[in-house]
Amino acid sequence: MELSITFTNTTAKYIQIYEEIKQAILHKKLHAHEQLPSKRLLAQTLNVSIHTIKEAYEQLLAEGYIYSKERTGYFIAPFEFEWGQPSHQQTSRPLASTADTIQFDFNSGHVDKEHFPFAHWQKLFKKQLHAENLITSSWQGEVLLREEIVHYVSRSRGVVCEASQVFIYNGTQSQLQALCHFFGTKTQVGLEEPGFPRVRATFQQCGLAINAIPVDDLGVTIPTTATHILYTTPAHQFPLGMVMPMERRIALLQWAIASDAYIIEDDYDSEFRYKGLPIPSLAKLDQLQRVIYFGTFSKTLIPSLRMSYMILPMALVQAFQDFYRQQKSTVSKIDQLVLADFMLQGFFDKHLAKMRTIYRKKQQTLITAIQTYFSQDFEVIGEKSGLHIIIKLPKYLTEKDAIQKAFAVGIQVYPCSTSFHSLNDDAMIIIGYGGLSIPQITEGIRLLARAWQ
Repeated sequence: MELSITFTNTTAKYIQIYEEIKQAILHKKLHAHEQLPSKRLLAQTLNVSIHTIKEAYEQLLAEGYIYSKERTGYFIAPFEFEWGQPSHQQTSRPLASTADTIQFDFNSGHVDKEHFPFAHWQKLFKKQLHAENLITSSWQGEVLLREEIVHYVSRSRGVVCEASQVFIYNGTQSQLQALCHFFGTKTQVGLEEPGFPRVRATFQQCGLAINAIPVDDLGVTIPTTATHILYTTPAHQFPLGMVMPMERRIALLQWAIASDAYIIEDDYDSEFRYKGLPIPSLAKLDQLQRVIYFGTFSKTLIPSLRMSYMILPMALVQAFQDFYRQQKSTVSKIDQLVLADFMLQGFFDKHLAKMRTIYRKKQQTLITAIQTYFSQDFEVIGEKSGLHIIIKLPKYLTEKDAIQKAFAVGIQVYPCSTSFHSLNDDAMIIIGYGGLSIPQITEGIRLLARAWQ
């Protein structure tokens, strides 16, 4: 296979390589199971570094466009549906831009880095950085951290569990991969439609059959096809942002019991709620009988910490431990101990309380700016919680055009179409605000409104 790519100066080379290969896959110029050139060969062909090729391949792998075979290489991933969605974010050929770089990045995965407690964290890191902590943790995670997580989920989400039920990982995808291998490839999984693209990619990479379960105004609907595991984000559905009410949560639990199925509750953004009273988690209602609970520190602290946790029903713990008895920890022991100490001394609760106030102000600023600068043709969705909203575009503006016009004025926004398993008639844009300051949010929305209207 030969890949010919003409580089421009508009963006990083690995992004251009990623985009070219992705578009070739979407337009069926590259076919399922076709092997890509090796990183070394493609680097020589394109006269770039191997690291550049590695970055492009890893992004394609993360999004499920390709898969890898150990010691063999990378291959085009097969899909059970037609790729009909419009391509988005044509970063390799943007419209004429008045800004050379992105001024305002509305990324839903960014957090407020200015208010991270660096002083406390550095002090605790120095405390834990000694010879005894240079060995790896047990694969399940440090007992001290797991005990602190038990206390945290008990007081914050009402989940009662033991440290033996808690497993520490380096992200949601790692947890999902572990569960996929544990349950096996014959497992039918249900995924919200729309839902997390990386979750879908993980299930595909692990060879599990996926049932797209539609989302309505109450969140994910009750599966009507054979489903052994259902992945859902009830606290703040990604990407549409609705909060699942009590009646739907109870109905899901009743379905799980009747179907002998498990629910993976990704308690995504549950810490940041701006309207209405908190709703008990599925894990609290069920007390971890049919619910597998996912939590992360990516939003409450920083994404680069790469630390998450999974809480299993007690009925699964022993079998899961036996299955992974040869596993090694994927998370730094020192980082785990620092976080455990950070939580034990009360710094985590104080930081979280502060960030709730800060993010609430940012969210209010965002909504006010949209109401001020946008016409009523633009609809806001999912503003009750979390660190992002959805803007539903009017009929005269496509998702692709919206992203290009935003780029032209130095603003990065993100498509919603990539979260759908199939085509969606509505054009919607994801607007994250956690990583921007209040003045940046106001100015960014003002420029965006001018570009779109």
